[in-house]
Amino acid sequence: MTRVERADRTLGLRMLLVLAATIGLGVPVTLLAFLVRARWDPLIRLDLSVATGLHGAAVRNPWFVDALQGVSLVVGPWVLRPIVTVVALWLLVRERRIRLALWVLLTLWGGALLGVVLKSVVDRARPELVDAVAHEGGWSFPSGHALGATVACGLLVLVAAPLLPRWWRPVAWAVAVLAVLAVCFARVGLGVHYLSDVTAGVVIGVAWLAATSAVFEWWRRDVGLPPAPATEAEPELGEGVPEPRAG
Repeated sequence: MTRVERADRTLGLRMLLVLAATIGLGVPVTLLAFLVRARWDPLIRLDLSVATGLHGAAVRNPWFVDALQGVSLVVGPWVLRPIVTVVALWLLVRERRIRLALWVLLTLWGGALLGVVLKSVVDRARPELVDAVAHEGGWSFPSGHALGATVACGLLVLVAAPLLPRWWRPVAWAVAVLAVLAVCFARVGLGVHYLSDVTAGVVIGVAWLAATSAVFEWWRRDVGLPPAPATEAEPELGEGVPEPRAG
């Protein structure tokens, strides 16, 4: 079995191990989830204070609700995830970047699965506000919008970074951060999440994205590719590139 084949066979296993580690070793999120389930009074008071304050502004200003709903839709998972999926398919079909496309898809949809699992584990009800301006089903912690936006925006920047001039890369990251903050604000402002829900979503998204990126970088080094991101797209090993020689 060649070096490339061995790396390919272990890539999926490593991704599963990262998923388990992200669930089990996410210390800040685990602590936050414990405090939520225990209804720790300072955290609950903070969540309610922020929720009721923004809800009051939403009730008094219908245009504010419309703006928040627009942000929630545009930067929501059911817009961003299809976009990132299309990017991954483009990498797969047009660019023949098979392993990069696989990493993008596993990171994107693995993050979605992670959010569903954690919602079921924590089992937190959504805010109940008088004169609610929006309604959502399902559980509240963590915020799927915050988690999904963090992972999707991070993936888009990581994939696009090698194609951008160096001085544009900080701008791309700044836009991604602002998009994530905007959707977090929108979800709390609409009264469908607490502050701790969106905070947890961002922390989990960052941890998951960093973990899968580390695994992908680990694989690249295993097969002898240069560290990512490269300044220009490199061909994949096994697709017209000779395998590195020993020594």
